[in-house]
Amino acid sequence: MKGLPGSFSAVVLAADRTVPDPVAQAAGVSCKALAPVGGTPMVIRVLQTLAASQLVGASVLCGPGREIVAAEPLLQARLAAGGLRWLAPLGTPSTSAYAALQTVAAATPVLLTTADHALLSPVIVDHFCRAALETGCDVVAGFASHAAIMAAYPGMRRTATRFKDGPLCGCNLYAFLTPRSRMAADLWRQVEADRKSPWKMLHRLGAGVVLRYLLGRLTLSEGLRHISRRMGFRVGVVILPFPEAAVDVDTVSDWRFAQSLAAKHKG
Repeated sequence: MKGLPGSFSAVVLAADRTVPDPVAQAAGVSCKALAPVGGTPMVIRVLQTLAASQLVGASVLCGPGREIVAAEPLLQARLAAGGLRWLAPLGTPSTSAYAALQTVAAATPVLLTTADHALLSPVIVDHFCRAALETGCDVVAGFASHAAIMAAYPGMRRTATRFKDGPLCGCNLYAFLTPRSRMAADLWRQVEADRKSPWKMLHRLGAGVVLRYLLGRLTLSEGLRHISRRMGFRVGVVILPFPEAAVDVDTVSDWRFAQSLAAKHKG
């Protein structure tokens, strides 16, 4: 599979998980996706980035709610410009993602990201998409080295997945590259439904690999092989050389941090 211009479709998840959202309240906007970073609402920054990417063609915006979209001129303008469709969000990120993926042809590779990816850039998007294609996998997730993030942004708080060969931080970038990859979105729905049943999740993932991870003995490659074998599709990872790729806005402090970084980059 080659990374031809416009070969990817993008899905952007833009609905609030909690209402009212603390970031939206702090920013004085109707939803978190509209909180400004560098003077521009985060969701508009993400949509502009995708439009400027070489590899992304059409995009699907899942959320925010219809009434918010109708009241936001910048979103209306993006939709009117073409190349962007809006879908109503469903109850959870996984169900929204699954529904959005069903609207894209199965043979089309899809980049999934979120509207709070405030510092996403075309360089990051194209690097991730190209590298994901080169893995030969069905589903690929983007990560950044925790050590690199801490070196670039001392004191920044990020949840890390701690493999034996080094901790990694998620970057809210996912590639669904084959028709079989859509199974992963369905699995995400099932795992999310089981989140209050730890034993079901242990059974789904395998108690042995979970124990090795908890003991700090699981390497990244071992984890990927196990998950691929267990789930029935090939799962890969791209380690991104951009620490800012791991900056998303989950909290008010994240939002303020993203604003400070955007100001530095602008300057």
